[in-house]
Amino acid sequence: MIRRVLFAGIALMLAGCSTVSSVTGTVGGWFGAGPARAKPAELVDFKPAVALSEAWKAGTGDTEGYLLRPQADGESVFAAGDGRVVRVAVDNGSLVWRQDTGVRLSAGAGAGHGLTLAGGAKGELVALDMVNGQLRWKVTLSSEVTGQLLAVADTVIVRTGDGRVHGLALADGSRKWLYSRNLPPLSLRGSGGLAAFEGVIYAGFPGGKLVALDARNGAQLWEATVALPRGATELERVADVMGNPAVDTQQVCAVAYQGRVACFDRRSGGPMWARDTSSNSGLAMDERSVYVTDDKDAVTAYDKTSGRAVWRQDKLARRQVTAPLALGNWVAVADGEGYVHVLSADDGGFVARTRVDSAVRSAPIDIGPGFAVQTTKGTVVAFRLK
Repeated sequence: MIRRVLFAGIALMLAGCSTVSSVTGTVGGWFGAGPARAKPAELVDFKPAVALSEAWKAGTGDTEGYLLRPQADGESVFAAGDGRVVRVAVDNGSLVWRQDTGVRLSAGAGAGHGLTLAGGAKGELVALDMVNGQLRWKVTLSSEVTGQLLAVADTVIVRTGDGRVHGLALADGSRKWLYSRNLPPLSLRGSGGLAAFEGVIYAGFPGGKLVALDARNGAQLWEATVALPRGATELERVADVMGNPAVDTQQVCAVAYQGRVACFDRRSGGPMWARDTSSNSGLAMDERSVYVTDDKDAVTAYDKTSGRAVWRQDKLARRQVTAPLALGNWVAVADGEGYVHVLSADDGGFVARTRVDSAVRSAPIDIGPGFAVQTTKGTVVAFRLK
């Protein structure tokens, strides 16, 4: 039986693996006992250096505690929540279509190659026509659908909570290949993201592993170690890769809870550099730096070539900060009180701030121009920076 993970509990997953949903609270808080979460740091005053304005907002409905994240394709934003999927125009936020799936959605929305994708808590994967939102196909997979949903060439790539990566036919959802590995006794909600580049899928796993898979057949091309589990107890040994890996033409980077941020040669998996840190949210990368939100809610920029720490913004302590989004001269994050923060990519200083209707759990997305966040109430809010 699958039980949904709340932000103050531990759930038993289908494969027998327990999943800790929040690592920013105390261990006692996970079990419903012990002290309350520490008070978030007070927001510091600053003089805004750029204008951050709301461009539009659209609603999907409550995200029900799941880490749902929209996806943009340049013309539209696709988002999921409360059993429905929406397509919204990037330029003005007008609703193009809305589709009720009849599924309790746990992942989405994904978009690409004519499909919009959303996954369910009981393993359902729904593929909608990107143009009109009509159902193209629906299949049921082995466990709760989690994280990023990808369409790569003629293959849909999906992860499930039992440690499997599924390669499905774009046309009808039939299985093309399946990659599976054993999970440790405990893993974290939000672990095990996906990224795709030039026909290769990069997947992070509980236990600190990063693998490269051929999108055509699921063959493992290489495996690398982001972090090694350490400690006497299962909780101390949690070392899961968190969020989506970041990839460019030369390297792929990932970060683990109670572990490291590490970058590897994209083709061979050979190590390039690593630095000790712990993250429960994830990272981002641009042409200069790798940006990591650590488990103390500080954002650090590391030089992409050497791994040298360039700056650290630690004024958001205990605010449940999301993974970052790199936006050229700026870095955007959001927090558990609904504040959206824009930092300078040069020195990490605050340059803009605003607030949305509720907490933001997943990283902001680039919608070009500007960026968007999805709140726990299911509101997708787009912003422009000037």
